[in-house]
Amino acid sequence: MEISLIRHGQSQFNDKKRVTCAEFESWVDNYNASGVQREANYPPETLLKITSANVLITSDLKRSIDSAAILHPEGITITHSLFRETELPTLHAKHLSIRLKPSTWAVLLRLLWFAGYSNACESVSEAKRRAEKATEQLITYAKESQSVAIVGHGFFNRFISKELQRQGWKGKKKAGTKHWSCTTYMWSD
Repeated sequence: MEISLIRHGQSQFNDKKRVTCAEFESWVDNYNASGVQREANYPPETLLKITSANVLITSDLKRSIDSAAILHPEGITITHSLFRETELPTLHAKHLSIRLKPSTWAVLLRLLWFAGYSNACESVSEAKRRAEKATEQLITYAKESQSVAIVGHGFFNRFISKELQRQGWKGKKKAGTKHWSCTTYMWSD
């Protein structure tokens, strides 16, 4: 049995102008509502794994759905919110007028999230529990169909990767973080 974790393509939304923390919330909404950029070519391993998978899964975010459609246009996908990216917390800092690049806000908020701050989003422990459920679902699909590919998201794919390894699946220690990357985990009895 095998489970392949694929990271979605690069977002079409690439506004890099500096924003306040309050404006960053709208920036995230725009990012989540955007599709992905098409590429001249895609990693051969990613194409092989997605087209040979018996089950293809995406999250319910547009960049995941669009990426699967680009990589495997004829593929029939199962879309589920269980596989969404881990969210970033919000800061209620309306009076904080500092403007930072969106990538800087993302890093700062992700660090706060890992440190335990989870205002208006699931906590790290809740995300890990969700990853356990997602992993169990992927394993169920793998037992039924032998091969599964999920077009997911960077942080959540890493949580699934850790859970697969904890349960004895073999593969790279860390799931790929580059857009369109594919990391496959194998189970052998």
